[in-house]
Amino acid sequence: MVTGKSDRVFNGFVYAILIAVALMSIFPLLYVVSMSLTPYSEVVKNGGFVVIPRSLSFEAYERIFADPALGRSMLVTVFVTVVGTIVNLLLTTIAAYPLSRRNLKGRTFFLLFIVVTMLFNGGLIPTYLIVQSLGILNTVWSLIVPGAIATFNVLVMKSFFENLPEELFESAKIDGAKEFRILWQIVLPLSVPSVMTVGLFYMVGHWNSFFSAVLYITDSDLHPLQVVIRNMLLLSQSSELQAEVTVPTAAMQMAAVIAGSLPIIAVYPFIQKHFTKGMLLGAIKG
Repeated sequence: MVTGKSDRVFNGFVYAILIAVALMSIFPLLYVVSMSLTPYSEVVKNGGFVVIPRSLSFEAYERIFADPALGRSMLVTVFVTVVGTIVNLLLTTIAAYPLSRRNLKGRTFFLLFIVVTMLFNGGLIPTYLIVQSLGILNTVWSLIVPGAIATFNVLVMKSFFENLPEELFESAKIDGAKEFRILWQIVLPLSVPSVMTVGLFYMVGHWNSFFSAVLYITDSDLHPLQVVIRNMLLLSQSSELQAEVTVPTAAMQMAAVIAGSLPIIAVYPFIQKHFTKGMLLGAIKG
């Protein structure tokens, strides 16, 4: 409650900072959307910088979505994102739950062994050779299997499981419940925020998959969305250098950013509540 002039001045200062931060956050998004909808003539007239276009043009989006490769790559990305996230959550849960139980024999050794993988890895070439030996090169599984489990996400979920009351596990065991039943009927229903948080991490990672696709996939029909968008942008840049164009490269780039980001942006509001809660609760204990 504001009781004096000093409080009003302080609140005004806080609101000014919040408004400035909000504007700085909104401006890049506004710029991207505006540039993607700005006609070529207006882009040239304004020196390539437009915040609020005077007229709208959807030609950049038409050029992007007219390419059949985009629809095909979208299906590949959706498959990798959905199936990959399910695999990730399944393996992460299976790894995190036993590590959260303090009566697990060798728990300290396993935790140390897992944490070491965050500091050291086998390297790019050994990883490529393993993927090749598994016979999944040039398949969508090469985008899922190598990153099937992330150490950081295991630790986040483990910390959340540790915060659950121990009395729940004791009462369940007294009733004769086994570990799998405890995990499925007690732990997971209470861990929705943690699962949503980790799932969002995995989902965004799969949706933005680029380097793994370039490394493991040579068949253009199996390229995910990000690779196809990058190829389309390179093609538009070369076309701009060779001939007269009606759609500026900047508009194509911004339209590609919107096309690649919009699905994730649309999903986020539905899990934002769980995501925020999961980040807070999962960080209480180490």
